[in-house]
Amino acid sequence: MLSKLTQWFGTRRRDRALRDYAIEDALWQATLDGLPFLAHLDAPDRVRLRELTSLFIAQKEFSTAHDLELTDAMTVAIAAQACLPVLNLSLDLYRGWVGVIVYPGEFVIRKTVEDEDGVVHEVEHDASGEAWEGGPVVLSWEDAQMTGGTDAYNVVIHEFAHKIDMLTGEADGHPPLMRRWHAPLDSQAWADIFDHAYDQFCAKVDAVPDRRWARFERDSLIDPYAADHPSEFFAVCSEALFVQPHAFEAEYPELYRLLARYYRQDPARAGLTFPPA
Repeated sequence: MLSKLTQWFGTRRRDRALRDYAIEDALWQATLDGLPFLAHLDAPDRVRLRELTSLFIAQKEFSTAHDLELTDAMTVAIAAQACLPVLNLSLDLYRGWVGVIVYPGEFVIRKTVEDEDGVVHEVEHDASGEAWEGGPVVLSWEDAQMTGGTDAYNVVIHEFAHKIDMLTGEADGHPPLMRRWHAPLDSQAWADIFDHAYDQFCAKVDAVPDRRWARFERDSLIDPYAADHPSEFFAVCSEALFVQPHAFEAEYPELYRLLARYYRQDPARAGLTFPPA
């Protein structure tokens, strides 16, 4: 009886959120038009993404910095991209935090780092996005609009992949594997494929001569930045899966299948099927 009552209240809250945060038809169509990588979704998936986007907006708090005006178009565009990875999973993967902060462009991140000799340094660098463990996602609106290029760049998907990765306690490239979604995929199977692919990619990056570095950066589907850490490799590959799925599947077929199985989506239409959740 208690379970049925809890489910009833959950349904009531969901229905109210969908009603209170409904997205107008014209705004939703403009959002789809501005995000060409969503074209692979069929009509039922687009309906579910629209509903999930409304629920995401109901759960999160959007704010801006440097006097940037927050518009409905900005909110819906960011929310739709954030919801794409969890379309066949759950918004529960974004639990435990509420803030989405949008800057007009790149912003400065200041960090304290310790080098190999134990010396502590204060460093700062420009960033287009950052995901804080237990805190907000911070995004550059200028970068969030870079959605129509031929590369695999998508700062929103990147940062929200970090949020998923962080659910295991730290961002390490090993996101949580849930039995109801990911069986028979387990942590060992993930490590066998993902860690091997990461090591291979790092070796590939390390082997590039300085004189060919600019060309490698230009031609590589996976941004060389992905070699910095397994968490970055997971986030960058998540971008590629959704933004350039055909090129990703062609160049990294085993890694494509792994991430497709994780997100329970096959945007390249590679013939993958997923067990019922």
